[in-house]
Amino acid sequence: MRKSLGLTDNSETNVFRLVHAEGDGMPGLVIDFYNGTAVIQTHTVGMFLVQEMLVEALKEVLGDKLKAVYDKSGKSLPYKAEISAEDSYLFGDDSEKEVSEYGLRFKVDWVEGQKTGFFIDQRENRFLVQQFAKNRDVLNMFCYTGGFSFYAMKGGARLVHSVDSSAKAIELTKQNVELNFEGDTRHEAFAADGFEFMRDIKDKYDLIILDPPAFAKHRDAVQQALQAYKRINTRAFEQIRSGGIVFTFSCSQVVSKEKFREAVFSAAAISGRNIRILHQLTQPADHPVSIYHLEGEYLKGLVLYVE
Repeated sequence: MRKSLGLTDNSETNVFRLVHAEGDGMPGLVIDFYNGTAVIQTHTVGMFLVQEMLVEALKEVLGDKLKAVYDKSGKSLPYKAEISAEDSYLFGDDSEKEVSEYGLRFKVDWVEGQKTGFFIDQRENRFLVQQFAKNRDVLNMFCYTGGFSFYAMKGGARLVHSVDSSAKAIELTKQNVELNFEGDTRHEAFAADGFEFMRDIKDKYDLIILDPPAFAKHRDAVQQALQAYKRINTRAFEQIRSGGIVFTFSCSQVVSKEKFREAVFSAAAISGRNIRILHQLTQPADHPVSIYHLEGEYLKGLVLYVE
């Protein structure tokens, strides 16, 4: 399927998801491909126990394209499994950690980074930001390694501010800026709490990207998560310039599309602004959703025009 999507032989993009758990009929297994390195993350004991078989299958399917296989299951297995798993290379060794996405270059750290190292699932949504960014002042909240920021710069943004609470993420963001836009003074990065940073940004920006971490990882936290989504979107709506654009996302699987939209609607009502939906976003085609497992559509997004 990835071949049919044009992802396996694409000179501009060499990072994609190769196996998406239930979406590919393999529950408990995620495999991401990073320019020659396959990063495996198992979420079930069964998948963890067949890792050797998975490595052989990857060699067969990818051939010379495969340089290394890294297992990152140390923290993803069920805590009651009583399996001592340590992240390590199953094939090859420390390899090229620079990838290309739509021609933009990124340093990826699958050893220390979040998830498997990069948020591949936002690829098409990042590309959409590029199309909205021309002559805008952009705020990229919860930026991680800065993906949305570089697309905004490529799209002709006047200035781009990247914010994340992790100093490590901000350092990687700065490195990625230099890879793509060496010496470009339009970009500035801040290691700061997102909610605090957005306390007073009145009229500074006319494109705001809100891509927070999963506020709810289990059902008991859904109500608390919805309040957080409402809070952060209210701050954006109240303070963005007239005619501004907000990209807002939820990556919490337990928060439904309907509940997320209700939280954003509540934020709009509190702000008193007239807001229109321009796009409804989800994950890209290399993160397929089985028709029999609709919970696999975990990424929800809206592009909003704020009058």
